[in-house]
Amino acid sequence: MKVSKVEVFPLFVPLSKAIDAPVSIPYAEKVQDIVFGGYRATIVRLTTDDGLIGYGECMTRFAPAALKKIIEELSPLVVGSDPLQPEHTWEVMYATMMNRGHNRGFFIEALSGIDIALWDLRAQAFGQPLYMFLGGRQRDLIPSYASSLRMREKSIVLDTAREFMDLGFKSMKIKLGKNPAGYVRDIKLVEDIRTAVGDEITLTVDANCGYHEDYKLALRVGRELEKYDIYWFEEPISPDNMYGYKYLADHLDMAIAWGESSFTRFDFANMFAERCVDIVQPNPSRVGGLTEIARIAHMSQAFHIPYAPHTGSCSALCLAVSLHIATALPNLLTFEVMRSDWSKDDRNPLRHDLLKEPYDIFEDGFLHAPRADRAGIGIDINEEILERYSVS
Repeated sequence: MKVSKVEVFPLFVPLSKAIDAPVSIPYAEKVQDIVFGGYRATIVRLTTDDGLIGYGECMTRFAPAALKKIIEELSPLVVGSDPLQPEHTWEVMYATMMNRGHNRGFFIEALSGIDIALWDLRAQAFGQPLYMFLGGRQRDLIPSYASSLRMREKSIVLDTAREFMDLGFKSMKIKLGKNPAGYVRDIKLVEDIRTAVGDEITLTVDANCGYHEDYKLALRVGRELEKYDIYWFEEPISPDNMYGYKYLADHLDMAIAWGESSFTRFDFANMFAERCVDIVQPNPSRVGGLTEIARIAHMSQAFHIPYAPHTGSCSALCLAVSLHIATALPNLLTFEVMRSDWSKDDRNPLRHDLLKEPYDIFEDGFLHAPRADRAGIGIDINEEILERYSVS
């Protein structure tokens, strides 16, 4: 069996009206219309010479068509390859740019989509669900948390927190850091949320790198957050500020979470070796696919670092893949369940309509593991969505 065809679908769903950045982001007033101007994903479809079809996703917040061009340039290395050996194909693709500085960003995101599709084909070829190739079925129920309580009016945030509780969530994440200098207001909101939900709900905080390079400010914020029993402080500073992360990990009692913005096992090896983080959060559609996820997961186990998959703004395809990862990893901590789209007026069809059947059955704090009777990722793609939102 060989890969015979590579197809790429760069998808963009524009918002009907501009929105303020829903999370912390540097220079928000200048870049928010680009970064949050619509929903994006790049989908890869591989077909084999005997008719199997595998899917993958490239995580992207910008220029999905750029990923298409990279994948088309890599296609000669993929066509004719053996889908039972995705790790080998990964190394061949990576070798094209390894010594040319392209070891992060668009290039690795492009590899990610191809690699995931190859793993999907491999699992289908053996008639097994994808999680069987990532460690087997470690659990039937996946502990999950609601993401996220965004930076809105207090009454809206508190109503949303109560809604999460009514849905059965025992854990939820709070966004902050949009106005670093005004962090006292953020802390007061965290206090109000803790009062509203009580002591039995696990709360985490995500700053989306809101404190940038100012790790001393992040430390002050972290010490205040600890007063409200916050379980983890996610991406307080820039993702590549390794020693800033180490400083925070050394000086705060609560866990430091990191990984959604980083690439390949090499980024993660450095952070693990220096003991810079306590919880790791890679995204398979950005980090280098399932080949890299498996390597990172094994390293995290060796360093006794729990794993909490990042899902964020990806499409339903990446979410379905991430559920397989969560099913298989012994050191899984919890799974991110996104409960809101960026825009209150425009739903995200890449999240809600890309798959013909629901992949995320949630009840009483847990997601159900993927079905055991579906080979590969086990999804049916809605071709209409690929056609309607493809861009060039």
